[in-house]
Amino acid sequence: MYFVKEVLSQSSELRKKWEDEVRKVVSKVPDQRERWSTVSDLEIKRLYTPEDIKDMDFVQDIGYPGQFPYLRGNQVTGYRGRFWTFRMFSGMGSAEDTNKRWHMLLKEGQTGLSTAFDFPTLMGYDSGSPKALGECGKCGVAIDTLEDFLQLVDGIPMDQVTTSMTINPPATILWAMYCAAAEIKGIPLSKIGGTIQNDMLKEFIAQKTFMCPPEPSVKLISDTVEFGTKHVPRWNTISISGYHIREAGSTAVQELAFTLRDGMEYVEDVINRKGLNVDEFAPRFSFFFNSHIDFFEEICKMRAARRIWAKVMRDRYKARDPRSWWMRFHTQTAGCSLTAQQPYNNVVRTATEALAAVLGGTQSLHTNSLDEVMCLPSDSAVQIALRTQQIIAEETGAASTIDPLAGSYFIEALTNEMEEQTWEYINKIDEMGGMVAAIEKGFPQLEIADAAYKFQRQIDSSEKIMVGVNKYVTDEAIPIPLLEIDDKVEEDQIARLNAVRRKRDSKAVKKSLDDIKNACKKGENVMPYCIAAVKNLASVQEICDVYRDLYGEYRDPGLY
Repeated sequence: MYFVKEVLSQSSELRKKWEDEVRKVVSKVPDQRERWSTVSDLEIKRLYTPEDIKDMDFVQDIGYPGQFPYLRGNQVTGYRGRFWTFRMFSGMGSAEDTNKRWHMLLKEGQTGLSTAFDFPTLMGYDSGSPKALGECGKCGVAIDTLEDFLQLVDGIPMDQVTTSMTINPPATILWAMYCAAAEIKGIPLSKIGGTIQNDMLKEFIAQKTFMCPPEPSVKLISDTVEFGTKHVPRWNTISISGYHIREAGSTAVQELAFTLRDGMEYVEDVINRKGLNVDEFAPRFSFFFNSHIDFFEEICKMRAARRIWAKVMRDRYKARDPRSWWMRFHTQTAGCSLTAQQPYNNVVRTATEALAAVLGGTQSLHTNSLDEVMCLPSDSAVQIALRTQQIIAEETGAASTIDPLAGSYFIEALTNEMEEQTWEYINKIDEMGGMVAAIEKGFPQLEIADAAYKFQRQIDSSEKIMVGVNKYVTDEAIPIPLLEIDDKVEEDQIARLNAVRRKRDSKAVKKSLDDIKNACKKGENVMPYCIAAVKNLASVQEICDVYRDLYGEYRDPGLY
């Protein structure tokens, strides 16, 4: 037991006396609200005591850092050995524009790169496609061919800096470009490190940048996992993402449950489809969480995530390597918590969310810029966001000790509650036949839609407060300089694409695309063929069109 009976008995007696005092006070000064709850609407008690965690076993449920169940972190020395990776999400305009931003951030102290692609690239279309008109470089960097990618990584030490790429349907292609660029620079694939998001299940659930149906989409993901396991051992071939699930309006528990169950689906597919032992590939799985504005809820969510994943990997999938039990995750502060009203409030929100991520034990962090709710971040805004992380790391003392909130009655009770509710969702999805089956039934989509609707009703009624939106509102217009992408970026990008098409060997391109098609038909791993194709200057859309022609295109059923 976490507490001996004498302590619990004393706590119970003291609690009764305290409750008598509370009744006297609230009869004169009632609570401001009838019900107190987290952003996700988990009810919060007035006070937490030893009785709220009386059934916890210290060894089994809390333990020490670097030891099962990893509630307190994977690393035995926490942030004392090294800080989390400072990884600002950046991508804008052309490859040259983004390359300049990357170099600026590295000079300012960023320790890892994170790539935002524009919408045509995300959806597997070239900049010259009629479907891409007007979108080139607007929400991220435009990448059509390997020549763009080589410009993107110009001057970047690819064997020293890890790079994350937020790319999903065309993940095989963009990763193939990264691998090809490294080889062209003379860097072995065994020396490069980074992450591709490559999480299609959450696309069907939340973000909606999809291309092919679920089953072949998961097959392509398993191809990358197998290829990475055998040839690119330092690469995380999937970043299972709860971030977009939360941005779509889910609760913290839903984010946790759907993300972890997505991860379980991928583990099962790699085992069943590729025949790999779980310990061969699981240590390179990574996760991506949202750090929202409810400070303690987010800390508890991250702590619970590690404990659940450790149990799942050890007990359900029989992993024996402790590194397979680790949940390694990146965190980004919540874009959906930012407001266009009183935009400088966003600096405070981001700092609070970043501190929660650090106290929750993240290994990598992106802090949003104050202007991201209105435009791509400016240089000055992104510098403030980066400095936010650096101040937390260097000045606040938050990194001085490991899991400093462990043992808090409130933290441990809320962590336990979130884990229990997460397991309820996981068990329900298991009963449906897994995550693909649940998605086809519309279960996670409808759960998120209901949660988003409920939260908006709470905002509209002022049950939940957003400063500057439904309380402390002012009419003052605060000017924020907006970063805009010139339309000439699109003209120049299309001109570059056409120039590449004119100079490349068309026969070699056609053969490369045919090889990818044949590999798909035979169920072979597509990655070697994708690398060959991009080296022959096949474009993103040309390869994606092979997938679309062979596997078909997915259409969202539009469930409400």
